Amino acid sequence: MKNLKQRLLLVLKGAAMGAADVVPGVSGGTVAFITGIYRELIETISGINIAAFRTLLKEGVPAFWKAINGNFILALGVGMFLSIITLARIISDLLQSNPVAVWAFFFGLVAASIPLVARRAEVWNAKAWFTFGLGAVAAFLVTELPVVEDPGADWYLFISGSVAICAMILPGVSGSFILLLMGSYLTVLDAVNDRDFLKIAVFAAGAVFGLLSFSRVLKWMFNRYHDLTIAVLSGFLLGSLNKIWPWKNPLQSVVKHPGTDREKVVILEEEKVWPWNYFELTGGDAILFEAVLLCLAGIAVIFAVDRLAAVKR
Repeated sequence: MKNLKQRLLLVLKGAAMGAADVVPGVSGGTVAFITGIYRELIETISGINIAAFRTLLKEGVPAFWKAINGNFILALGVGMFLSIITLARIISDLLQSNPVAVWAFFFGLVAASIPLVARRAEVWNAKAWFTFGLGAVAAFLVTELPVVEDPGADWYLFISGSVAICAMILPGVSGSFILLLMGSYLTVLDAVNDRDFLKIAVFAAGAVFGLLSFSRVLKWMFNRYHDLTIAVLSGFLLGSLNKIWPWKNPLQSVVKHPGTDREKVVILEEEKVWPWNYFELTGGDAILFEAVLLCLAGIAVIFAVDRLAAVKR
């Protein structure tokens, strides 16, 4: 019964990660950190290596499944899959109809997670605070980067997949946002919609390469510089608040689909504004009172999740 309860909890955490990945500007890695499974997630991904496949050949599927922490992967994967297929449309619609409300909730969620993540560092000395500041500045600058043009080459799509997947497992950095910055967002979207399996395969190969490589770097950082790694990741969360500020004026632009004459209007930049200027610039309702309540609700959810994370798997 205890194992069943723990697995259901993992499924719920996976569902939360999937829901976060649907929101541009919020990372599933943030939720993984908040829910206390980030370290295990990194170690599990980095454990998928040649040695594990040798175990498969020599000792069979049960030993291989145990070596790659298969139950953990399965539970998270099921949760993420169920969340994406059930919540993606709902969250997307809410972002269209009530953007301030959605962003306010996630702003509270991420803001409240910063001290909860930071407390996992054993010592906060000058080096840790300096590293925290570097992480915050780096994440802030990433959210302010200009969009570049996709050259339409397969090698660039491979690199885009590698970089985007790294962003997805970093707290505070959105993989979909990175794809937009690199100019590959529409390329990937078109490949999926047009069922261009060659482009999908190239992108997926890049994602697998980036995931397996970067997870090893993160594992090494945790093992060698645990407190500094916690500090820089906490800084990422702080810097990412720039992207999820609730009141912003979307600056739209017409973007050409790489390699075609088709065009699409997308939001390439969002100008942060004060709530009292929101209606004048956008024509939308700032819903200040409701936004504050939703921000507090996000904070409350984080503390509730923190309690759940204390449950030993």
